[in-house]
Amino acid sequence: MTWLALRDDDPFDAWTLPYGVFSVAGGPPRVGVAVGSWVLDLAPLAGADLFAHPTLNPFLAAGRPVWDAVRARLLSLVTDPRHRDLVTPRLVPASDVTLRLPFEVADYVDFYASQTHAENVGRLFRPDNPALPAAWRQLPIGYHGRAGTVVVSGTPVARPSGLRRAGGPGSPVEFGPSLRLDIEAEAGFVVGTPSVLGSRVPVGAFEDHVFGMVLVNDWSARDVQAFEYVPLGPFLGKSFATSVSAWVVPLAALEHARVPPPSRSPAVASYLRDAEPWGLDLSFEVEWNGTVVSRPPLSSLYWTPAQMLAHLTVNGASLRTGDLYASGTISGPRPGGSGCFLELTWNGAEPVTLADGSSRTFLEDGDTVTIRATAPGPAGGRIALGEVTGTVHPSP
Repeated sequence: MTWLALRDDDPFDAWTLPYGVFSVAGGPPRVGVAVGSWVLDLAPLAGADLFAHPTLNPFLAAGRPVWDAVRARLLSLVTDPRHRDLVTPRLVPASDVTLRLPFEVADYVDFYASQTHAENVGRLFRPDNPALPAAWRQLPIGYHGRAGTVVVSGTPVARPSGLRRAGGPGSPVEFGPSLRLDIEAEAGFVVGTPSVLGSRVPVGAFEDHVFGMVLVNDWSARDVQAFEYVPLGPFLGKSFATSVSAWVVPLAALEHARVPPPSRSPAVASYLRDAEPWGLDLSFEVEWNGTVVSRPPLSSLYWTPAQMLAHLTVNGASLRTGDLYASGTISGPRPGGSGCFLELTWNGAEPVTLADGSSRTFLEDGDTVTIRATAPGPAGGRIALGEVTGTVHPSP
C-alpha cells in the first residue's frame, strides 16, 4: 500500500525501492531511489553524509544495520500518508533525470554457475571432451574481469577486435572485428561491507557483505574467446564491455524470491555448504531489436550467490566496497531459456527470425539488446528488477 499514485506500467513499485545515481539538467550527481514514475532525492530525507555523493559507495560501506534502517525509513515515507508533504517536494520525474553508473566498481568477477550453459558451451567449444570441466561440480568456476569496462545501461558498445579464425577450426588466424559478438544475461551482486585481507567470508555472512543486485550483460566476442581461452580462460573476448542496470535492488526486496538451491552431487566442500536457502526465483527476458527471443530462469543456477562469495574469499582474498560479481550466463533448456546467442542459435547454425522479418545468428552493428527481470514480491505478486540495455556500434 502506498499513498503515491502508481500506474501498473511503472517500472518500480513501492516495495522494491532500488538505489541509483541521477542528475538533473546538468546538475551534480546524487543518490536517489526509484518509485513509480519518480526518483526520490535521498540526501534531504536520509542524510547528506550518505547520499549527497556521485556514487552509492559511501552508503554501501555503511553496512547492514544502516542499510536496513534506511530501507525501513523509506518504506515508511512512501506508505504512510502523513509523510506526503515531506516527500512530495523531493520527487523528481524520472523523465527529467540522467542515470549514471550507480557505484564505483572496485573489482569485477564473473562466474560460470549455470549447468545448462556450461554443458552447452562445452559441447560447442570442446566437442571431443566432457561437456563440464572436471572441477565444475566441485566449486564455482569464475574469472577476474576488468572493473574499468563496467558501464551503465544505455552506454553504446563498440564492436571489439582481436585474433580469431574467421573460417572456423583450422582456418588461418586473422586480426579484425569480432564476427560473433554475443550477449550474456546475468545477475550481478554488489558488495558493500569489505573484508580483511587473509580472512574468509563464510556462506552465512552473505547478507552482511552484499548489499543488492543488478542486471548484467557481459558482452562476449565468441570468436576471440574461442581462440584465446585455452589454457587460461576468457580475456579480451570478455573485457571490452560489461553493462549493468542503473538501479541496484537491495537484497531485502528479494526476500519473497528466495528458494532452496538445487541438490548437488558430489557433496560440496564444507566451506560451500548452504547456511540458508539463497537460490533465487528470478525470471529474465532477453529482447533483440524489440523481439523477445528468450526467457532464462535464474532458479536453475547450480551455485548460489552466497556460495560464489564464499569461494571468492576462501583463499583469503579481500572484499572491497563496490566489488561486483556476476552469475555468468543464465540458461535453461533450449530454445526458450538460452541466456546468450551462442546457445540460442547453436553457434550460428540455427538463425533466429526477428519480428521485422530479419534473421540473426550473432549481433550486427546497430542491434540493440535489452535484458529485463522480475521476481516474486509481496502478497503473491511480482516485482520488476529493472533493465540493462545496449546498442552495438561499429568497431573503431
